[in-house]
Amino acid sequence: MSVLAANSHVLCSREVHHREQQPQFWSNGGGFLLLPKSSGLGFLNRNRDGNRTLKMDLKVEAFWGTDTSRPTVVEMEAINDCDQLDQILSQAQERSQPIVIDWMASWCRKCIYLKPKLEKLAAEYDTKVKFYYVDVNKVPQALVKRGNISKMPTIQVWKDGEFKAEVIGGHKAWLVLEEVREMLQNFV
Repeated sequence: MSVLAANSHVLCSREVHHREQQPQFWSNGGGFLLLPKSSGLGFLNRNRDGNRTLKMDLKVEAFWGTDTSRPTVVEMEAINDCDQLDQILSQAQERSQPIVIDWMASWCRKCIYLKPKLEKLAAEYDTKVKFYYVDVNKVPQALVKRGNISKMPTIQVWKDGEFKAEVIGGHKAWLVLEEVREMLQNFV
């Protein structure tokens, strides 16, 4: 039997020669596993030869080895004042590495929802880009003015000690992430 799967849950049916009343599992040796769809075993049929066959609904569970050498989430570091921002910018300039700053507020729902998604994105760029966040209510307003922030969330890319581009994220998180990816492609 061959299975073409667009995702990890594909339903199919298969006739199985009935031997026991226990669930049976099939595998091609790697990549996917066929499992009974429910706890019911299906229904019995007799074919032309007189053999009993069991008709069963199955699902395919896909599994791939995870790469444990790369993180899946990288926690963003907080920037708390202008001096810390200057230090971060100078370190990034020495490494000629861009940084991403998420300007957010703890009261902003979209900001809170977006932050863990940006941390997953940070894992994709683990060694190439460093991700930071600024909670605008917990820092001096001089820092907020330096970032020229008027709306939140605002995601900015800084490179060579200078502001380069930004995405203002007042819309759906997946759209914001796509815009941030496109923005990063220009600077990585």
